[in-house]
Amino acid sequence: MAAWCARWSSVDLPLDTVAVAYSGGADSTALLLAAQRRWPDRVVALHVNHGLQAAADAFESHARSFCAERGMALRVERVQAMHTSGQSPEDAARQARYASLARMATDAGASCTLLGQHADDQAETLLLALSRGAGLPGLSAMAARFERHGMVFGRPLLALPATELRAWLLSQGHGFVDDPSNSDQRFTRNRIRALLMPAWEACFPGFRPMLARSAAHAAQAQRLLDELAVLDLAGTGTPPAIAALQRLSRDRQANALRHWLRDSEGVAASAAQMDELLDQVAACTTRGHRIHLKVAAGYVAREGECLNYRAPI
Repeated sequence: MAAWCARWSSVDLPLDTVAVAYSGGADSTALLLAAQRRWPDRVVALHVNHGLQAAADAFESHARSFCAERGMALRVERVQAMHTSGQSPEDAARQARYASLARMATDAGASCTLLGQHADDQAETLLLALSRGAGLPGLSAMAARFERHGMVFGRPLLALPATELRAWLLSQGHGFVDDPSNSDQRFTRNRIRALLMPAWEACFPGFRPMLARSAAHAAQAQRLLDELAVLDLAGTGTPPAIAALQRLSRDRQANALRHWLRDSEGVAASAAQMDELLDQVAACTTRGHRIHLKVAAGYVAREGECLNYRAPI
């Protein structure tokens, strides 16, 4: 916690409320106790009840009892995490959780919300990204600090393995709950945790910091690409002018277009969609050339001399 605060000192301000996402599990319990030790009487625990499993109400009850016994402030919100067509239930639940955490933290007067992901989670995220053929954003794994829904989120425990967190809790006599869904191997991440992580540990003992280092290198490379995209989009305009895009190399076109779609429109093109879009940009040499390509739920189209993105109505 101290090391994370030294790097992100902007969240370690006096008289500021610090929010902690608290599920009742081992990781968030260790984080909550560490935060309370560092910021006495300035911490508020945030519990999101998704209602997606039978144990959800028991988790909420544990959270209420744990915080009440220690005199910690707690806010609870129940959410409906229904997924849309083409969206995974896990992604829907994650989006609902972040929105709920940001809402509760803002209402509590907090400027930062801490999350309990640890070194094992970071390694699993990177392995999952590799298995899906992800680009640099995916290979960057989880950021130590990021912003979403107008809230700063932090992950102070990314350097600590789960075994150390659990061992500390047990040595101190602190209770926590185990989520039964974490052992359900129908989920890809759980298969990675149960099958792949032990195999990596057997072949490469202490591999987690090495994977974290690789993720950090990918994150640095992505930041540089983002800076280049900002410079290129300053020349193409936003939305980008086709003729100006054509003066860039194909790789720089792809980088600029990904940045534009992500930052301005909140969508991401697949590799196949981006390749097709770049082909269309290259072929756009006449006034009547039409571009109309599906990206996410909307489409990228030529409008006059520029590209534009149209979300579904």
